[in-house]
Amino acid sequence: MANTDQVFSENLFSYGTLQLEQVQLATFGRKLDGHADDMPGYSLTMLKIDDPEVVRTSGKTHHPVVTYTANTTDKVSGMVFAITPEELQHADDYEVDAYRRDRVVLASGASAWVYVDAESPRQT
Repeated sequence: MANTDQVFSENLFSYGTLQLEQVQLATFGRKLDGHADDMPGYSLTMLKIDDPEVVRTSGKTHHPVVTYTANTTDKVSGMVFAITPEELQHADDYEVDAYRRDRVVLASGASAWVYVDAESPRQT
């Protein structure tokens, strides 16, 4: 039997639709367990989604998207999920091209992958 720490080796921070049970079941084939955390230095806006498959999965035409601001008073709250590298690829497939996957440091000090606005400056 594989070591669970090795199997679920990726942290994924979600502030949006990846927190929805129907999206998790469609994307990962299971409901994810997670814990709350914050992502400092980011602000949240909404993005119109044109991909009919993503709209059908989420049930929403507009999804939240974050941009790096470097402002220490800005923060986005969300959930951290432990997932496998294969599941991370499934998350990549779910997200539309307007998002980019970046590694960030959360308020807890944990490192996690997060989907940000593809035009967003990178966290330094």
